[in-house]
Amino acid sequence: MLLSFREGADQRMIHTVICGYGHMGKLIAQAIRNSDDMVICGILNHHSEIALFSRRQRVDLLLDFSHPDAFALAQRFVHHSGCALLSGTTGLSADQQEALCALGQSHRVMSSANYSLGVAVMCKLVKQAAQLLRDEFDMEIIELHHQDKQDAPSGTARQLLEVIDPDQQYEALTGRNGMIGRRGKEVGIHAVRGGTLAGEHTVLFLGEDEKLTIHHTAISRKIFVNGALKAARWLLNQGNGFYTIEQMIGGN
Repeated sequence: MLLSFREGADQRMIHTVICGYGHMGKLIAQAIRNSDDMVICGILNHHSEIALFSRRQRVDLLLDFSHPDAFALAQRFVHHSGCALLSGTTGLSADQQEALCALGQSHRVMSSANYSLGVAVMCKLVKQAAQLLRDEFDMEIIELHHQDKQDAPSGTARQLLEVIDPDQQYEALTGRNGMIGRRGKEVGIHAVRGGTLAGEHTVLFLGEDEKLTIHHTAISRKIFVNGALKAARWLLNQGNGFYTIEQMIGGN
């Protein structure tokens, strides 16, 4: 594992640091090593914190796909180095999410629960469908992930809920049990765990005698890595601010 800065890196390259070295961190590191415009300068964790903070080499970008417990460390490093931050960490608290948004006042920041370009387009479709159908159709979200997935519902499912109900006019129900009675003004979110599938999300619009399904399946986590590096390159060409992947593909 890389724990310190790589010396002598081409100054024309994008100098990156990766926060954490879990499964996504390893996939991102491999993709960067295979790229021709990025170089890994170090892996940021609590063991390498002192070494990385004491170095003076340029850092352009911090990629954080770690854990909410590492958020404060990532935040300190961005302030210290002045680099851009691309965050894919899910499960952040409301306070952490607020701090992440505030970081965009002085740095370039992008955050997304899912960097798949297909999911970004899915969100646009779901938003449009919800605006047209929500008054007459019931809406449900189903997400399926591998057995090692830590949080539920997934960050992407929460993102889809926000797209469906941005003003929080519906009750969000994470599953149902018992004598629940007639459906109210609600959106059900159902989490399925098992196997090795990278991720699957379905939004159902259920009307009288008809059903509309918008569905996305991630076969491999490589789609998240490829999307994240594409987003990182786009982010580095922006000014300070807090950005979403929807903005990158031309959304609002």
